[in-house]
Amino acid sequence: MTGKLSARALELTERRVPFVHARVVRAQAPASAHPGDEAIVHGDGTIDGFVGGQCAEGSVRTAALGALHDGGPLLLRVLPQGDAEFPETPGARVVVNPCLSGGALEIFLEPVLPPPLIEVVGTTPVAEACVAFAALLGYATARSLPELPPTAHTSAVIVAGQGRGDAESLRAALDAGVGHIALVASHRRAAALLDELGLTEAERARVQAPAGLDIGARTPPEIALSILADVVRVVHAAKAPVPERPSQAVDPVCGMTVTVGPDTPHLTTGEGEFWFCGTGCQGRWTSGGRATG
Repeated sequence: MTGKLSARALELTERRVPFVHARVVRAQAPASAHPGDEAIVHGDGTIDGFVGGQCAEGSVRTAALGALHDGGPLLLRVLPQGDAEFPETPGARVVVNPCLSGGALEIFLEPVLPPPLIEVVGTTPVAEACVAFAALLGYATARSLPELPPTAHTSAVIVAGQGRGDAESLRAALDAGVGHIALVASHRRAAALLDELGLTEAERARVQAPAGLDIGARTPPEIALSILADVVRVVHAAKAPVPERPSQAVDPVCGMTVTVGPDTPHLTTGEGEFWFCGTGCQGRWTSGGRATG
């Protein structure tokens, strides 16, 4: 990426904001984009960078937002109408832009999603082993004091103080809405602590106590392994938070699927509301050139 684009990507990553990295990998003249051109597509559909003209950009925006919500990478082929010379690429998604001025493009779209965030409370050997295992899994970790609430979008909280601030940590995690809370304690102490807190049935269901899967763990690393195995199950069962996908419409002139944003050309007439891929199709509609689909 360029320096400015790299800095923007780093900023979004540090803030745990999902985005899509788009890179042109093949281009056919007279396309305005070139191999290596890059852009960041934000969750609201705005684009930083350059990966093609107005029509190509619209196709990239729509496909990138789909990839962001599906969570997987995508190779997008943007072809002019009637073009058959650009070599096929198996597995690519193909869009045909009737309004494309010419030249075909292939653009690789890679969602950049924040890793699951696991908060660990305590400085015990089990807590330290949990942090180490989470790092091996590629998860982000945060260390917290018992009286502090978990950070936003925390996937799980592991309470491993072993008697130091456990009640405060559980209450803070429950109040923050964390869906999975693992309490490192014996069956007897865990039951007594949960009774002491006076939890509702719904709150009790969010606390795994004792923490982890029953694998006969004894040592701190074994206990941490059992806890993180359960956390992996929870993480994969939950979908990573992504921004709500903007609404879409079909351009009545060229038939393209258009992601609707503040700058999307549109008209309101007696026939209804219409959105367009660009000002060219909007002008054709206004001048009487109805759907060519």
